[in-house]
Amino acid sequence: MEKKMVRTRFAPSPTGFMHVGNLRTALYEYLIARSQGGSFVLRIEDTDQERLVKGAVDVIYNTLKLVGLKHDEGPDVGGEFGPYVQSQRKDLYLPYAEQLVKEGKAYYCFCTKERLESLHDKESGLGGYDRHCRDLSPETVKELLDKGTPYVIRQKMPVEGSTTFHDAVYGDITIENTELEDQILIKSDGYPTYNFANVIDDHLMQITHVVRGCEYLTSTPKYNLLYQAFGWEIPTYVHLPLIMGKDDQGNVSKLSKRHGSTGFADLMEEGYLPETIVNYIALLGWCPKDNQELFTLEELEKHFSIDGISKAPSVFDYDKLNWFNGEYIRAMSQETFIQKAMPFFREVFPEGEKDWDVLAGILQPRITKFLQIPQLLDFFRELPEYSTELFVNKKSKTNLENSLQMLEAAIPVLEQLPEWKLQPIHDSLMELAQTLGVKNGTLLWPVRIAAAGVQVTPGGAMEILTLLGREEALRRLRLGQEKLRSAEA
Repeated sequence: MEKKMVRTRFAPSPTGFMHVGNLRTALYEYLIARSQGGSFVLRIEDTDQERLVKGAVDVIYNTLKLVGLKHDEGPDVGGEFGPYVQSQRKDLYLPYAEQLVKEGKAYYCFCTKERLESLHDKESGLGGYDRHCRDLSPETVKELLDKGTPYVIRQKMPVEGSTTFHDAVYGDITIENTELEDQILIKSDGYPTYNFANVIDDHLMQITHVVRGCEYLTSTPKYNLLYQAFGWEIPTYVHLPLIMGKDDQGNVSKLSKRHGSTGFADLMEEGYLPETIVNYIALLGWCPKDNQELFTLEELEKHFSIDGISKAPSVFDYDKLNWFNGEYIRAMSQETFIQKAMPFFREVFPEGEKDWDVLAGILQPRITKFLQIPQLLDFFRELPEYSTELFVNKKSKTNLENSLQMLEAAIPVLEQLPEWKLQPIHDSLMELAQTLGVKNGTLLWPVRIAAAGVQVTPGGAMEILTLLGREEALRRLRLGQEKLRSAEA
């Protein structure tokens, strides 16, 4: 028997931003297809017209592009199973529903909104459809249709027994049929319901693997009963574990905005790289065989397998995400780092050229987000007001007296430098420390404090002097000298 080509689909509803759960579903669908040489399809499910959000389709396209999930078929690239927007497929669903009616597997329901609302228990909020129209006579149905009475089409669900299905992650799942309501297939506005359109489209587009969150496990019998009603082959189901969040008290619950940013765009705005987000969410529910953590998308395509998906919920850990981001930043070439960091460099140095290599050298090993750059470099914009107590450092063996001596020795040496660059500054100060017979730290601590005015800086004295430029660096050192003289007086 010829093996069927694997076909997966990402079928988002354009109702807002891209949640990390949606993105993980898209990623796993993409990886299942790519790891097995199959096709990845994008389908826009816009049948719920009331919930559509303007611009949400662009969000879907932009997100997939940024993270590198290239689809083989979709509204923008076409394909042999189009159109790939459900609202453009509206006319094909009704005939399928009517086929089920003719075969006695579905029926017209004429119940008004008021009648349906009356079935609900006001105290518990529970209630379900009582199958009032399920056994109307053909004559009554014809009469109501001829009158133009509004209707929906419902599927006849089995009222006894149970329905069992197999999931690639959770194994065999059995649901009692008494729990299944006669689901609506076609709404009164003529649009199909999400469940019905989903099944029709998946069949017509030859989708082999359906990937979604485990919250849909109990809905799966509804899908299967439709496949069986049409006599169609049932796809492989892959249900994904929940993504949880942890609050400040350590309490774990389903990931929501109270835990932090949960949307792809929000995470990007906070300074996380697209490749970091993809790598991290790939591991929220999937465990590679060799416990590797850092993956490029291409590596994920090679290593991913369905049997590595876990049943257990995953906790979205922002500290871990920060670590991932830092690792990606450190792995960049210096050229790429400077390119990505330049907008943030320019917040501090809006004009002129600086030794960007020096900046990259002090920042790339230290930051976990590019957004941290302006704050870390803030002392370059303006020398902060600082206390002479900063000059006192036990480890460097500095005090107010010898700090003044160090600055008085360093300033004339630096003034005479023919070239204001990192290497000459470094060499001159190292030579000076040797001449003075002091440890490097004893000289460099007061020089750095006078140049920066803060206790902790990215980079040392030489890098800071280089980036300040000759005039500003010497001005600051002289101000430090005056501060120490005033404190001594």
